[in-house]
Amino acid sequence: MKNYLAFFLLLTVTTASAHGPLPARLSQPSDLLRVGLTDSDTTAGGTARLCEQISFTRGLRYGESEANVLDVATSGETKADTPRPVLLFVTGDTFTGDRGAPDLSREIQDQVMCFAARNGMIGVRVSYRLAPAASWPAGAADVAAALSWVHGNIDLFNGDAREIVAVGYGAGAFHVASLLAHPELQTDRADVAAVVLVSGIYRVGKDASDSEKAYLGADASQYDKRSVFPGILNVDVPIVLAWAADDHANLVAQGETLKKTLCGAGHCPRTAMIRSRDGIASAFGLDGSGDSLAEPTLLLVHQLEARELP
Repeated sequence: MKNYLAFFLLLTVTTASAHGPLPARLSQPSDLLRVGLTDSDTTAGGTARLCEQISFTRGLRYGESEANVLDVATSGETKADTPRPVLLFVTGDTFTGDRGAPDLSREIQDQVMCFAARNGMIGVRVSYRLAPAASWPAGAADVAAALSWVHGNIDLFNGDAREIVAVGYGAGAFHVASLLAHPELQTDRADVAAVVLVSGIYRVGKDASDSEKAYLGADASQYDKRSVFPGILNVDVPIVLAWAADDHANLVAQGETLKKTLCGAGHCPRTAMIRSRDGIASAFGLDGSGDSLAEPTLLLVHQLEARELP
């Protein structure tokens, strides 16, 4: 398993934050409640197995809304003298929330965070404001604020803010890509080294779903301005782009269009076709699937490992 996620060791992206005053820096890690998973947190034993010896620090506030919280997963086996890369997850089936049971969605996300922590990284899951209460660009602004929090505090968990990988899944892919594409949402201390975008919508059309309208508004004339084009073409960090074999045809078309456009701009992303989008754990092969993000992200890691960090 370690070799399987060695592929992740150094993903990351250039991104930024504009979200008003940030909460004060945490005083020390001992002030935080670390919660280990128990048998009651399992689905067929999967979470318990993956999360052995993993500690969670839950519900850390990074913004003013009650929804602005994040969780951090760390492994007790990580050497304290070696700062670790950070894998930051921004997920969501739709702009209005997950289709499945919230507890199950959270548990599946826990598995991926534990996967990161078991392989020498710090896992961070970002919760953000949802539509219709929060409309565009609230999701991207929340991602920016969460990244700023990570830059200011992740060293308390032995994380390296120079090595943040932002993983956007579903609606989260749109929020991450939107932040990268819109300079007006970007400020200092929210950068990342690479980005992974999985099964995202990047430009909404007149046939927008109810969920997309709830976030982007009912005025279709605003959709192009609120898409990731053309700003995404100016992103100069590595990108991994993925979609699933069972994705709706529109999602596949969105991914293919983004790939073609980026390649035309001279910044071709690495791509992956994953077997299923049953959940983010499936996207990362935790369901035993051989078709996942492993190979393209391994190539990306080799590229990043070769660079010299200041």
